[in-house]
Amino acid sequence: MRPLSAFLALALVTAQLNYAQTDPARSAPRFGPANGTLMIVGGGAMSHLVEPFFELIGGKDASIVFIPTASGDVPPNRYSEYAERFTRFGATNVTVLHTTNPSEADTESFVQPIEEADAVWFGGGRQWRLVDAYKNTSVEKALWRLLERGGVIGGSSAGATIQGSYLARGDTRNNQIMVGDHEEGFGFLKDVAIDQHHLARNRHFDLFAIRSQYPHLLGIGIDEGTAIIVRGDQFRVIGSGYVAIYDDTFWSREGHSLKELPPKESLFYFLRAGDRYDLANRAVIRK
Repeated sequence: MRPLSAFLALALVTAQLNYAQTDPARSAPRFGPANGTLMIVGGGAMSHLVEPFFELIGGKDASIVFIPTASGDVPPNRYSEYAERFTRFGATNVTVLHTTNPSEADTESFVQPIEEADAVWFGGGRQWRLVDAYKNTSVEKALWRLLERGGVIGGSSAGATIQGSYLARGDTRNNQIMVGDHEEGFGFLKDVAIDQHHLARNRHFDLFAIRSQYPHLLGIGIDEGTAIIVRGDQFRVIGSGYVAIYDDTFWSREGHSLKELPPKESLFYFLRAGDRYDLANRAVIRK
């Protein structure tokens, strides 16, 4: 039997994640998925985020497809190592799916596990590898169908960035080039560039390189051990760290009318666990 504190924590997470189901803005989302849910993790240790993920997908017996392709060469003898990232927490139905060949990714047999899945999870590495293998293939189409039927797409680090429409750090030479030779992600979140390992790697100013060229994009920087849960045009922050927002405005719990702020193109601010954000209006949702 779980301790009472675990049940209370899980109940709190459930209540937090259900906030958008009755929200009118969810009826016609413009930026997040019309159906389904995204879980976007900033990398690092995430053992405390596994239970919320299980809650989203319907429990430990739900069907999970783990895609480790961002890691590079993933031989079959390592598949169990990737599956263990969920099975060690009690998941009973994890399939590892990997190829670097877009022709293989375009076959019916390859995408069948996604067609039958409740959730897909993208692991870390270099996000451009996911583009090279799966962009404009049957895999990408199957991912959209997963969302359409109410499924969950999650990912950490590279698996976070790939979910945005703009592919931050998408250069094949190194991961410090923000505007690189790969610029298009899967676009589950539209008009958004997502960065990860935000505070842990002092990446506070890196998203400005993207926004200086594409000022219409919303920048989202997610720290390690932290996630946003996206439903429709809203998201909520969970986890142990912070999420930085780059939307040409500033927000603070203590107010900011007396602060001396830099120009709007240099502004960003932080959200923490429990905070909610409106993607359509680009504004913090007041509690």
